[in-house]
Amino acid sequence: MREREIADRLEIGDLLAKYAYAVDNGDWARLDLVFTADAVIDYTASGGVRGNRDEARRWLAETLSRWPGRHHLIGVPVIRFEGDEAVVTVSFTGTLTRSRSAVPGGEAGLVRGGGWYHHRLIRTPYGWRSRELVEEQSWRVER
Repeated sequence: MREREIADRLEIGDLLAKYAYAVDNGDWARLDLVFTADAVIDYTASGGVRGNRDEARRWLAETLSRWPGRHHLIGVPVIRFEGDEAVVTVSFTGTLTRSRSAVPGGEAGLVRGGGWYHHRLIRTPYGWRSRELVEEQSWRVER
């Protein structure tokens, strides 16, 4: 690997971590550092919205306000570079709870799921940004 590709891979890994951090902490403004203004974001696999960055931000803020305990783990991304664009697939596991503290055994309020995030990234003057995200959910368990 060349030095530039190594740097790009590290930056893309950081971008994916910023996304998980923003969602888990409700830092919706941080999504501006992840997505282009005209990005298309598709959460329909998990019952969500397909829309632009602002529509997705509103949907996330509204939906996830009912799930204050959030934690996403992302895997090692598979990255294919196409000049100043990159196609990225990364696995994820997410846990949502109705509380930031322990959920008593047998009590409802826990959702776990996993799948893949498929991104189309573009190099911008500000670094890599996602111009498309499609969530692919492969499993989900609710209690």
